[in-house]
Amino acid sequence: MAGPLTGLRVLDLTRVLAGPWATQVLADFGAEVIKIEKPGEGDDTRGWGPPFITNADGTRGDAAYFLSANRGKWSVAIDMASPEGQSLIRDLAARSDIVIENFKVGGLKKYGLDYDSLKALKPDIIYCSITGFGQNGPFAQRAGYDFMIQGMAGLMSITGQPDGTPGAEPMKVGVAFADIFTGLYAVIGIQGALYHRQRTGEGQYIDMALLDTQVSVLANQALNYLVGGTAPTRLGNAHPNIVPYQTFATSDGYIIMAVGSDRQFKEYCAIIGMPSLSDDERFKTNRGRVVHRNELVPLLQGPMKVRTTAEWVAAFEAAAVPCGPINTIDQVFANEQVLARGLQVGLTRDDGVQVPGVANPIQFSATPVEYDKAPPRFGDGTDKVLAETLGLSLEAIAAFRKAGTIG
Repeated sequence: MAGPLTGLRVLDLTRVLAGPWATQVLADFGAEVIKIEKPGEGDDTRGWGPPFITNADGTRGDAAYFLSANRGKWSVAIDMASPEGQSLIRDLAARSDIVIENFKVGGLKKYGLDYDSLKALKPDIIYCSITGFGQNGPFAQRAGYDFMIQGMAGLMSITGQPDGTPGAEPMKVGVAFADIFTGLYAVIGIQGALYHRQRTGEGQYIDMALLDTQVSVLANQALNYLVGGTAPTRLGNAHPNIVPYQTFATSDGYIIMAVGSDRQFKEYCAIIGMPSLSDDERFKTNRGRVVHRNELVPLLQGPMKVRTTAEWVAAFEAAAVPCGPINTIDQVFANEQVLARGLQVGLTRDDGVQVPGVANPIQFSATPVEYDKAPPRFGDGTDKVLAETLGLSLEAIAAFRKAGTIG
């Protein structure tokens, strides 16, 4: 069954993570994605390991990093620096619906691959640029990387243990948070532009910046500052607006408690053997618990150490008090709910190599995601795309390869 974007073609001029994440989602939705890579090198992340997959001949293959963001695409090796390569890429753009790139501001203009140049070839093209800081402003020419953006855009100031506690320092998130969110927002923007094009026949330019995205997803923490006037600080695993909403040590590890209502707090107190706490005027309401956080939390820590994590989870779940364990990644993929939802997928490359993957979390009822192509071997689509999309003969392709225009 065809995906919801079947029939659309995406020219992917991105590398590393934010852009490839966006184009992988579009591929998951059924779009044909043509990933342009530099001959002899390819996407940097092919080498960002270990770990690496093993090729059919036993040699070292691509890094897990690359595999995480590139399924469903065709790899086409074209030398963008050569006039002939530029011409081929422009021809592909003229036959595409969407172009996505993450070069520095103005970096593609010299190749004739910027928005204005491609719009002249295909007026309804949807062109999405992803950069660190956007196309304008004093930082526009700076390179932007996820780690930097997490720091500059405030996320690290609210992540990590509070000052004065063991291990206190600003901390980044364990995955490339700004990159991933920017990739997802790029997809949302592209889908909006597609609907606009459907209504009007007009394409448009989409300017995505890691900084903008990271600021936008500060969410309640941003509004805590804009409304309250005080910059939020690091609270470790505690929540700025809900108490108790944090981790607690148990007799054999840790548990997450997410007590989000006064009813749940009353149940929670009864289960841990301290029912009087829920009648204390300081703690009866969430507002009071937030104000008196430093008085309440120490009273809860002792009782929580009496039982194991599993025992607490069973007790709290029976009373509908939200809680959960802190799983390692191997435990995640062994979890019965993760298994039931089919979140681990397996794909087979055209050379027979098995490649694991993580499913797209969007489950369509009418157009389900189909995983029919593994992340591409370098250049696996060069001949196919040039022949089928551009109509080049085998002789023309061979000539381009001999000249070094393609890989």
